[in-house]
Amino acid sequence: MRLPYATSIDTPLILAPMAGVSEAPFRQICRRHGADILMTEFLSAEAIKRGIRRTLEGAEFEETERPIGVQIYGADPEAMARATAVVTEAYQPDFIDINFGCPVKKVVRRNGGSGCLRDLTLVDQIIRASVGATHLPITVKTRSGWSEESRRPVEIALRMQNAGARAFTLHARTRTQMFSGDANWDEIAQVVEALDIPVIGNGDIQTGDDVARMKAHTGCAGVMVGRGSFGNPWLFRDARAVLNGESIPDRPGAEVRFQVAMEHAMLAIRLQGDTRRTVVEFRKHLGWYTKGLPGASALRARLFEVESMREAAEIFEAYLEPILTAA
Repeated sequence: MRLPYATSIDTPLILAPMAGVSEAPFRQICRRHGADILMTEFLSAEAIKRGIRRTLEGAEFEETERPIGVQIYGADPEAMARATAVVTEAYQPDFIDINFGCPVKKVVRRNGGSGCLRDLTLVDQIIRASVGATHLPITVKTRSGWSEESRRPVEIALRMQNAGARAFTLHARTRTQMFSGDANWDEIAQVVEALDIPVIGNGDIQTGDDVARMKAHTGCAGVMVGRGSFGNPWLFRDARAVLNGESIPDRPGAEVRFQVAMEHAMLAIRLQGDTRRTVVEFRKHLGWYTKGLPGASALRARLFEVESMREAAEIFEAYLEPILTAA
């Protein structure tokens, strides 16, 4: 079954919406390495409704990022409808996704994200209000329930489909699980069987092989990749190779990783500004690119203190010098 905004892609690979990570520079790096569909960070409907500039900037994207969806969250149907209308008119993404899955306390305490799962009538109202405010496809991303006691993914999925959702993403954990334990892929398969709309699987994707296993296990229409992509945009390339029945390319060594890290850094400077704030917020990415390398802990300690991208490049060059000399 094809997604409404990616009709020509077989088993699309989707970059998950992640706060502080799924910004334009990272999205574009993942696109260059095989991500088929991108999504923005999740954005507050109330902030969009009030015109908060920093939130509105989160909905901006470049044409090279299409197909792309803007994800919003909130617990007030009127505010969600208004935010949907604003995003549609001002940014014209390929689709708008509603976040019913975020487990973070500051979102949940106002009934946003997975907090909405405690009231499925409210979920219904939010989706219907948003659908009525745009011509774009409205999609949803959610969890299997608020808690183990209320773990009813098929019931939740059917409610969301009936309210007008055009595609459904399931992170097969409950809110109380946060990111612990294993995602229950059986639940994704059950939802695929129950729904008439495309279902996207999410949870515990760390390698290209994981993507193929989820596809085979669940029959999902697409696979969403989250934390497994941190410092590892090659996951998308590897997944496509496995899905195509091809061999996975060799894992990139330090030189290639650092090259892509600096390519990513230059995108951050171009898109977010040549400021100390950009550098400080980028430090986490620098650390992720070093994962698994010899001496990674000491290398990260230095990278987490850089004050410029040039300084990061010099640290990378110093690390590579004995490796390249030996070669």
